[in-house]
Amino acid sequence: MIGAISGDIIGSVYEWHNLKSKEFPLFTNECTYTDDSVLTIALADTLLTGTPYIKNLKKFYHWYPNVGYGGSFKKWANSEHSEPYNSWGNGAAMRISPVGYAFDDLNTVLEKAEEFTAITHNHPEGIKGAQSVAAAIFLARTGKTKEEIRHYIETQFGYDLSRHVDDIRPSYTFDVSSQGSVPQAIRAFLDSTNFEDAIRTAISLGGDSDTIACIAGGIAQSFYGGVPLDIKNTVYSILDERLKKITQQFMAQYCE
Repeated sequence: MIGAISGDIIGSVYEWHNLKSKEFPLFTNECTYTDDSVLTIALADTLLTGTPYIKNLKKFYHWYPNVGYGGSFKKWANSEHSEPYNSWGNGAAMRISPVGYAFDDLNTVLEKAEEFTAITHNHPEGIKGAQSVAAAIFLARTGKTKEEIRHYIETQFGYDLSRHVDDIRPSYTFDVSSQGSVPQAIRAFLDSTNFEDAIRTAISLGGDSDTIACIAGGIAQSFYGGVPLDIKNTVYSILDERLKKITQQFMAQYCE
């Protein structure tokens, strides 16, 4: 989970200023958490406290109203109604990482990923994107190899993960759809050599940088056995006390 938040914060300054390189400062004074982190932490709080996720999504939105939400989510969060809006975007995949850590069998991970996703993103592509990320995290933390993870994601979800990031990068552009960003984020993880390299690789693709790095970072944390201490400490220093406390509680219960 802290890996996903790290990716979001590091990528936050590059979403609208893409670069096609892995050479950049990990943190600048402008780095901040976005809706990716806030809604991830809202899900972590749901798993820790049992608070319904619909309630938490709306509550956290109103606590943090100006962190980059999409228009459809803002309309939903401000509505008195709570019907899903059939989104196929990557907004559910970016927030799903806690599910990959909190449950101990793959079927439950897939079921819970769908349950928490369909609250807003009930389009099949939205659900598929979130399930694939949660599954990759679960497979990584249960000792599967990168090749085993790649094979499962390709056969279960139909994503093409055959292209190396060096082949994707030159022509890749901004894409907020699940099908146009989740496979690329997973491939960034597959082509990485360590946690930091996974974040750098994801951001180097361009596009929706914070979300791609958020997704890749969640998987990388699981596969590489954590997040380097200097990165983790910097991330905790950027989060406010509420978000930091929930993240630390979730990490202590499920990730450490």
